[in-house]
Amino acid sequence: MSSSTKLTGQALLSHTIQTTPIIDHHAHPILQHDAVPRYPLLSITTEANGDAIHASLTSLSHLRAVKQLAKVLQCAPTWEAVVNAIEQRRLQDYDQWVRQCLAGIETILVDDGLVPADNTTEYDDDLYPYDYFDNLISSPAKRVLRLEKLAAEMINARCPEQVSGRKTAEDVARAFDEVIEEFDMAILRAIADPEIVAFKSVICYRTGLAISRKPDAVAARADFDHIYRTHTQGTDKEFTRLQHRGLGEFLVHRLASIIRNGEGQHKKPIQFHTGLGDNDITLAKASPALLQEFIREYPSVPIVLLHASYPFTRDAGYLASVYANVYADIGLIFPCLSQDGQETALRQILELCPWSKILWSTDGHYFPETYLLAVLQIREALGKVLGEYARKHHITWNEASQLVRHVLFHNANHLYNLGLPPLRSPHDSALHLRTPTGAGDLETLEAFLEGKPEPYFLRIYWNDLTAMPRMRAIPLQRVLSHLRNDDNFSVGIVKASLGMLQNDIVIPGVSSTGEYRLHPDFSSLIVGPGPRHITAFGDFREQDGSHVPLCPRSLLQRLLDLASRQGLAFQVGFEMELVLFQRVRQDGADGQQTYAMIDNDGHAWSVSRMMDHPLVEQVIEPAVAALADQGILVEQVHPESAPGQFEIVLPSLPPLQAVDALIHARNVISSFANQAGVRMSLHPKPFATACGNASHAHLSISSPGGDRPEIYQPFYAGILRHLPAVCAFTYSNPVSYERVRDGAWAGGRWVAWGTQNRETPLRKIQGSHWEVKCIDGLANPYLAMSAVLGAGLLGVQNGERLVWGDCEVDPATLTDNDRAELNVDRMLPPSLEVALGELGRDEALTALLGEELVERYAALKEAEIEFLRTLSHEDRRQWILARY
Repeated sequence: MSSSTKLTGQALLSHTIQTTPIIDHHAHPILQHDAVPRYPLLSITTEANGDAIHASLTSLSHLRAVKQLAKVLQCAPTWEAVVNAIEQRRLQDYDQWVRQCLAGIETILVDDGLVPADNTTEYDDDLYPYDYFDNLISSPAKRVLRLEKLAAEMINARCPEQVSGRKTAEDVARAFDEVIEEFDMAILRAIADPEIVAFKSVICYRTGLAISRKPDAVAARADFDHIYRTHTQGTDKEFTRLQHRGLGEFLVHRLASIIRNGEGQHKKPIQFHTGLGDNDITLAKASPALLQEFIREYPSVPIVLLHASYPFTRDAGYLASVYANVYADIGLIFPCLSQDGQETALRQILELCPWSKILWSTDGHYFPETYLLAVLQIREALGKVLGEYARKHHITWNEASQLVRHVLFHNANHLYNLGLPPLRSPHDSALHLRTPTGAGDLETLEAFLEGKPEPYFLRIYWNDLTAMPRMRAIPLQRVLSHLRNDDNFSVGIVKASLGMLQNDIVIPGVSSTGEYRLHPDFSSLIVGPGPRHITAFGDFREQDGSHVPLCPRSLLQRLLDLASRQGLAFQVGFEMELVLFQRVRQDGADGQQTYAMIDNDGHAWSVSRMMDHPLVEQVIEPAVAALADQGILVEQVHPESAPGQFEIVLPSLPPLQAVDALIHARNVISSFANQAGVRMSLHPKPFATACGNASHAHLSISSPGGDRPEIYQPFYAGILRHLPAVCAFTYSNPVSYERVRDGAWAGGRWVAWGTQNRETPLRKIQGSHWEVKCIDGLANPYLAMSAVLGAGLLGVQNGERLVWGDCEVDPATLTDNDRAELNVDRMLPPSLEVALGELGRDEALTALLGEELVERYAALKEAEIEFLRTLSHEDRRQWILARY
């Protein structure tokens, strides 16, 4: 393996560990806000309870957790400070704090049968139901049905209702048969219930894992008889805890038999608690090796050995390696073990066990902090152990990345038949590497640089209100030196930068005094666009650190936060259209260049010969390869209709990352074009008689329920309602309106939508996946997406009805009656002046985006309109080609 391959691989592994969405395949509900004070927060890193819990203050797991939580909470690294900071987060917004603790988790499989040792009946009222998680994670939670709790409820319902109501032996036998019949039916219903994805047994706690190979009905009946004669409903002798070996083992066999005999290829797994637990367990009976006879009896029933079986981790790895139906979980030890203990357990499970048989869970319960710490610590352990293996050539870097994706996502998705979309390639986006929550800028930058040749410059990019890409390049050594002394790096940018035209003319009313601080978002770090350069995207802040209302990137982030509070999340993918031009030097002292059509040899839409053009080899191919190396995996490339025109389809990402990726892709392609001596342009209409350049956005609602019409229809109705005003941001230049034509597959001129209709500005593709066609490359993409998403959020807030009908033809061809039926009665603005007027009249959208920003944007655009009017049509064309 070459040195360069190792370096790239190490970055890939780090990226994969931080960005792979996690399927938490075994966890428990958390406490309702009002119930939290009744439970000890100290329990987040220990299985101890009672008097023993206080000694955990000196455990390595506790001390580590204090440091990690303090970094997240930005408080002093003491237990007292952490407790106070957590209480403040709970008071401010408990749900938001829970959401932050669950960051990185795609879905949770919830065992909601957890009961405390004293079996208090009030316990269930203290916990949120399992579906509480649905609004806080990307995909809805599912249930894991606990066998012993289900059985205890059924048995108690058959016990006598009063002490004097004892029955005969025949009555007891009949009650036993009724319980078994009811149990069987409940299991069958659970197997058919899509909300229940697995079963769980805690027989390890009750009588141990040495389950007999065959069920013993005689012992089961004897246990039931004893229960029946010693328990009474409605008294302090109610039956709540199944801890009878004969009956407990009989029901576990019953469950496994029903699963084995069920129809269909997919069989729902049984999870078994194994290994460590609270002091209610007998550890000597908790080794998974004791399950071996039971495993052999049911070779077609999937069996999951929970909690790394610690300290019997090697036993679990062995069983999973030699039995096709056995899977090993490595949960609970995060965060209950020390860091060294976790890494040792991970190494032990990998000694024998194939990674396709390993799952990971938080075993999170009661407190959201248990989830947070578990996620932080598994990522650290995977990075340490797998990085060591790869450096020793035990596995390749690519194999290490595959292991991560299988353990954290693929294996659980397959075993529990969750049907979640498969993960994209780990190369898909290096933008926004998910570093552990609370990681500082220096830590994030150093992690990004690990294994890379040290670059010369860090470029910090911003996109101004005219969509001009601007940047500052800072020698990397200066950045690192500053961060090692003060973890808060920024550069000063004159405030006039957000009131400046493309030719650096400051518009009236904007002063050249004052300075913003441009803060690089180190989570957006990416290699390029040039060799030995890295890039981060910047956010403007005031000197005191407060956000700047005029900052386009901050605006998009604010709207995404607002959407998140409403339970909405999105994916966006851009189709980037561009034209390559030859450079032509003009005669004259000013040395200005003009741009001419390339030699195109019959260029046409998707024509194959254009992929053999020399500029494809010089510009398109190396740019796509570079983007892939940098983590942006282009999905498709094809020639577009105009001479020298190409379309580059970028991957689907969360909106902020998608916009950052779009800007970076433009910079990379432009860099290769410059090296080839040609010009890449985004001009919306570079040729009067040919197709123009767009920047279409594919948008979908990725949060739970996003594909339900009652969720997405109000959202897209909001966009249609506010679309004329939105165009002020998406068609942001006077030349943008040269592209707004009917019958040109450009989205047309009418406010309308249609299924797979490219003549409407909104094209429905499937479910919540729609294409927004009325965006071009001269729009600031942060502002454009803010306007689009903001309009959609207004639709959701107002319960907007989708009163526009599904338009199946070019809206320009509709009759008056058709227009009335489909409610297609408004047109898009014919010019930027009209669009700005629509924006000024749209009070709701203006209030959402911010009056200060809208006012500055409108003033700047009016100055831009006046300037461009002074140019001839051809001069204006060349002026735009030179800048976009």
